[in-house]
Amino acid sequence: MNQAVRRIMEHTPKPPQTNPNHNSLHAYEIQNMKMHKPVFTETMQIGIVVRDLDATMQRYVDDYGVGPWQVHQFKREDVKEWLEHGQPIEPSTRIATAMVGHMQWELIQPLDDKSIFARFLAEKGEGVHHIAVATTNFDETLEAEAKRGNDLVLSCELSGKFSGIKVAYLGTQRDLGVILEVFNGLPEGK
Repeated sequence: MNQAVRRIMEHTPKPPQTNPNHNSLHAYEIQNMKMHKPVFTETMQIGIVVRDLDATMQRYVDDYGVGPWQVHQFKREDVKEWLEHGQPIEPSTRIATAMVGHMQWELIQPLDDKSIFARFLAEKGEGVHHIAVATTNFDETLEAEAKRGNDLVLSCELSGKFSGIKVAYLGTQRDLGVILEVFNGLPEGK
């Protein structure tokens, strides 16, 4: 073997030696695994639960320049159906959304003490509740997640200016460490 080839081989990374008694995968092995077709095609939104929507929006504007914010309170007429853990409830939240680059930030203030947002706030405090992702097929994604054992945390069909949009929060905390939101469309003009 000539010296040039020997130098190249000396500086070429080799796959790590794996311990047969150890179950973790090394980065080299993960990078070379056959990958499935991605289930999620784009990250769309970060959903953050807050105690005081107005104060939080003001802090984001003053301290970080995040805004302008669009505020919306879900009312009965905005929703055809709203289920949390399979049980019908009346939505009781105020939300505000703003774009940060290509990502929507959603602030969520629960107006009750029973909703998934109120329970999150009581148990964990303010913070990231969910991440919304785009999928190639809403119904197939719900079906696949059900087969994985990930329950629907929230499902709803909206009406009014959001008419026809279906939203689902997937119980992916065990697998991904966070709830994922998927939906079947965007409001007109978005």
